[in-house]
Amino acid sequence: MAGERRPVPRLQGVSRERFLEHLYPQRKPLVLEGIDLGSCTSKWTVDYLSQVGGTKEVKIHVSTVAQMDFISKNFVYRTLPFDKLVQRAAEDKHDEFFISEDEKYYLRSLGEDPRKDVADIRKQFPSLEGDIKFPKFFREEQFFSSVFRISSPGLQLWTHYDVMDNFLIQVTGKKRVVLFSPRDAQYLYLSGSKSKVLNIDNPDLAKYPLFSKARRYECSLEAGDVLFIPALWFHNVISEEFGVGVNVFWKHLPSECYDKTDTYGNKDPVAASRAAQILDRALKTLAELPEEYRDFYARQMVLQIQDKAYSKNFE
Repeated sequence: MAGERRPVPRLQGVSRERFLEHLYPQRKPLVLEGIDLGSCTSKWTVDYLSQVGGTKEVKIHVSTVAQMDFISKNFVYRTLPFDKLVQRAAEDKHDEFFISEDEKYYLRSLGEDPRKDVADIRKQFPSLEGDIKFPKFFREEQFFSSVFRISSPGLQLWTHYDVMDNFLIQVTGKKRVVLFSPRDAQYLYLSGSKSKVLNIDNPDLAKYPLFSKARRYECSLEAGDVLFIPALWFHNVISEEFGVGVNVFWKHLPSECYDKTDTYGNKDPVAASRAAQILDRALKTLAELPEEYRDFYARQMVLQIQDKAYSKNFE
């Protein structure tokens, strides 16, 4: 098990002013209750989505196991009409399937051309636009994307971070979300933005011994709940039952800080990517030294980074 466990705070009826002035600056996850989300929480049933959402072809993840792993890609990509996806994702067993009768489905909606366009449910699914209201807790010019998510019961998404702030709106169904602080990244065994530790409830501590030091923040989301996930916070999501959600991402930093080719909201800021490239060149240069000297100067560099770049303002 992970070490320390903390519940994510839940607050009812938070105003825009209170969120922006008192809660947002804390940069911590928060579940908001009682936000006006429109009629989607009552209307978006399987039948309604199948009828109104249409037959547009959507690209989906199909997995024969509950724990999806983006590093090893233990799933396949397939395409289904939207109405068929909704119907299949709501089933436990399937008469029609790609791999097996108990396969699981996951939709992460995309832009019209994923290489150039961001996802926006209002554009890709205009027939549903009138049903949902986004929390007006950020300026319109900060908006980046709105991502439609549909998951089969029991499906678990890998632990990862995003570089933009977002609201996870739980429209229907239930999810369990486990989050880890950016300050605990050193315990998560990262490959890029993703953790190699798939089973966070029963981790292999012989293989991942430091994972036990990671502080775990946990919440359950039901229809109408909105989870604020600050940028860089790691999150792992289990759909406890068939459910529909919408992620609304917005830019916490000035627009020029972000990679202009990023349509998913998960590429590191330009300055961070540039610093990583410089570090890689520095490590290659250090490799030219004998081990004793390489070790000595590497440690000096680490101390300098800690002194100049580490913050004392966060937990």
